[in-house]
Amino acid sequence: MVPANGDTAGPSSSQDDPAATMKKRNRPQYHPFTQQQLPACKPILAPQTVIPVLLFVGIVFILIGLGCIAASNRVVEVVYQYETSCIPGYMLDNKVAYIQTPSIDKTCTRILKVPKDMKHPIYIYYQLDKFYQNHRRYVKSRNDKQLINPKEANNTQYCKPEATEHGSPVVPCGLVAWSLFNDTYSFARGNKALRVHKRGISWRSEREHIFGKQVFPRNFQKGALIGGGALDPRIPLSKQEDLIVWMRTAALPTFRKLYGRIQVDLRAGELITVTMQNNYNTYSFGGKKALVLSTAGVLGGKNSFLGRGYVIVGLACLLLALLLTMLCLVFPLASLFANMAAFEMIGMGFWLQERGTSCTAVPFAPACTVTMRA
Repeated sequence: MVPANGDTAGPSSSQDDPAATMKKRNRPQYHPFTQQQLPACKPILAPQTVIPVLLFVGIVFILIGLGCIAASNRVVEVVYQYETSCIPGYMLDNKVAYIQTPSIDKTCTRILKVPKDMKHPIYIYYQLDKFYQNHRRYVKSRNDKQLINPKEANNTQYCKPEATEHGSPVVPCGLVAWSLFNDTYSFARGNKALRVHKRGISWRSEREHIFGKQVFPRNFQKGALIGGGALDPRIPLSKQEDLIVWMRTAALPTFRKLYGRIQVDLRAGELITVTMQNNYNTYSFGGKKALVLSTAGVLGGKNSFLGRGYVIVGLACLLLALLLTMLCLVFPLASLFANMAAFEMIGMGFWLQERGTSCTAVPFAPACTVTMRA
């Protein structure tokens, strides 16, 4: 019996067309996220909202910047550069020979005047210039496994050229440890010595997780070429805090590292006698050395860069807000929006002409009559 609609019985079109079946099978499941139909918020940057926001951000940033600058100015610093002043006059023309001759006394005594009251703790730093601890070969010349695990004492991988001494491994090995800073400082106020506290100058995480409590120095600075300070072979690396501070390599060629702390207050005008041992060789590469005494503020040491950055950004926001305000006064929003609408209609006319239609639009009028070409 023939169906009433005149169609013959047979399989569906989806079964006859494998491509349609494959297309249907590969169609992703509908979801608002994949179809980019999730609710969204698109703020309209109108002058009524942009100008107040810029004013608010500018004022807040300027206040924060002034606070940072004030906190930095409250920090008291005494900086004394001594790489040249501590050399005898007859050795100024041959500084490298002076520093490499052990028989020459390296003791240097200077008197520093305290400019303002300094509340304890007073931090003692040494500052080096033109010392590139961030050099790739220098940074890699160490073995962290050897530093933490006594069973890895023979592991001197990556430590060349300071890996072994007469066939025995050096602990700690590498150029970083070998170049340990070894200038020393002692302080006195009048006839009374000021104690320098050196415990706790390193990070606890480094003492506990990078330098081992059962790892002791071996064959360190035993070669013909001495790089820097020596280490006590009876003290484990986790307690050699000068070494721990030094091996936290700096990112810039000018850096400061903590030497110790003075736990007494210093009054303005007091004279501090500093006795320095000028042992570290910075003369071979034209480097500089300085001793720094500094207090600490809310944001750390003396550094006005952060405050200046906040002030500059705040002033830029205020200037931009003023510029937008002047533009709104010179060019009112009503005429500006009318001109924008007119330009949009003109652009629509060009778009229609490219597609075979003609548009007659009156300039600066929101009306457009579209007529099809014959």
